[in-house]
Amino acid sequence: MIRVVLPAHLKNLAHVSGEVRLEVPGPATQRLILDTLEARYPMLLGTIRDRHSGKRRAFVRFYACEQDLSNDSPDTPLPEEVIAGKEPFIILGAMAGG
Repeated sequence: MIRVVLPAHLKNLAHVSGEVRLEVPGPATQRLILDTLEARYPMLLGTIRDRHSGKRRAFVRFYACEQDLSNDSPDTPLPEEVIAGKEPFIILGAMAGG
């Protein structure tokens, strides 16, 4: 079971509280987690990644095990701690400006 932490605005949009737990078929990658998340919560389509290109939105970041995974390939396997459910996969809305 993969644990996913969403930012507050996406939790509100998806009508969830706390972590989301996902059963993903196959090896856990960013792409597979996001595919599963969007299938379960279709209202999130287009909020985390572009609907057409599938690329991560500019101000969205991905973290796991205290590592920034945002620029990793979406098909790179996630850390074992995330796959085992010990650590969450964190989706974070980044901030910009001064």
